[in-house]
Amino acid sequence: MAVHNYDVVVIGTGPAGESAAINAAKHGKRVAVVEKQPLVGGNCTHWGTIPSKALRHQVKQIMQFNTNRMFRDIGEPRWFSFPKVMERSRATIDQQVVMRTNFYARNRIDLFSGVARFKDEHTLLVRDSDEGMDELVAQKIVIATGSRPYRPADIDFRHPRIYCSDTILSLNHTPRTLLIFGAGVIGCEYASIFSGLGVKVDLINNRDSLLSFLDDEISDALSYHLRKHGVLIRHNEEYDRVEGDESGVTVYLKSGKRLRADAFLWANGRTGNTDQLGIENIGLEANDRGQLAVDEHYRTAIAHIHAAGDVIGWPSLASAAYDQGLNASSEILGEDFRYVTEVPTGIYTIPEISSFGRNERELTEAKVPYEVAQAFFKDTARAQITGDTVGMLKILFDQDTLEIYGIHCFGDQASEIVHIGQAIMQQKGEANTLKYFVSTTFNYPTMAEAYRVAAQNGLNRVF
Repeated sequence: MAVHNYDVVVIGTGPAGESAAINAAKHGKRVAVVEKQPLVGGNCTHWGTIPSKALRHQVKQIMQFNTNRMFRDIGEPRWFSFPKVMERSRATIDQQVVMRTNFYARNRIDLFSGVARFKDEHTLLVRDSDEGMDELVAQKIVIATGSRPYRPADIDFRHPRIYCSDTILSLNHTPRTLLIFGAGVIGCEYASIFSGLGVKVDLINNRDSLLSFLDDEISDALSYHLRKHGVLIRHNEEYDRVEGDESGVTVYLKSGKRLRADAFLWANGRTGNTDQLGIENIGLEANDRGQLAVDEHYRTAIAHIHAAGDVIGWPSLASAAYDQGLNASSEILGEDFRYVTEVPTGIYTIPEISSFGRNERELTEAKVPYEVAQAFFKDTARAQITGDTVGMLKILFDQDTLEIYGIHCFGDQASEIVHIGQAIMQQKGEANTLKYFVSTTFNYPTMAEAYRVAAQNGLNRVF
């Protein structure tokens, strides 16, 4: 068995692991990464963010083609199967793998393929697919193993018509009907994707509203547009049992309802990938969802072992994971770092959603007076040109100082648009003001111009 010595070993090559490893390497450390899958990129590249967003993009293009009056002059609406659309989306995954593999090569980071397991607090045993073994000894270790879909033991995920958010990507047909249990971010995104392909979707939610962490008005808008695209939303429901047979799946709800569809997608919760790490060998414990606790330095209970990304829980976003890994690595190196607490939401439904800061409900509960500035996309020239007129930009601000409390956006390019508001909100003191948007010239026509329209609307309310 070969023994290798490193300054830093990172377990996992998703966003958190990649940023931690590259940051350490660029500061002159000898670094190795361990990846249990054959290719780098982690869940983000192969099963999560990249596949689902690439898939969504393809579906959105199909929807735009089929609803554009100009294209009706050259033919009827086109129907595409799920496997065909997924095949096109895989090109993006392949590009990401090549690019990220080159990152490790350029930075002279050693890559070990296999499953890492703690032997002791400074030693990892890495077993590859051929049962070969390497021993990695490190001064510092970063656990960035990510997460996987939570799978209840009473649901048979081996059944060919029962899927989780990982296995749905290998769906080899297009179901006419689909049941989705779980109306969180993943459930809502896949409801948008499949309904965009003409699939009849039942979205089963165990809460009383969709994505309750969002601004209420945005959540309501999402519900409306999912229903508009044919999604039937069922709130406050819990499953009793799920039964699959040769022709479909039946879901029995505790309310007494019995639902039937061609396929079933479980999209309710995720589990941290800690079960194969052997953390019990070093005295670490994960919670009931497989997640590790860290302090504000991203240190676990063992000071030289850090953790970042989905394996530590909130907010379980690729964007946050990248920053967490970078800052965990910076802390290891003794460099300036920050504990990531403020993260914009990016929800890639159709239309998409993004927000930053507090919403109306939070401000009201905290008894913070505020005013609302709004711009509707249907009133902007760029949206009229592109035809993406659904949506709005909403700015919450202080009535007296004009300090911005929150940015909420629903519609095309929402996840891009929000960053302008985010940048202003993070300016210190009086620089965070609604006045910025009326004293700045925006390109015309652009979606960013919605900030000027909204700001003028808001100022008209207070002056």
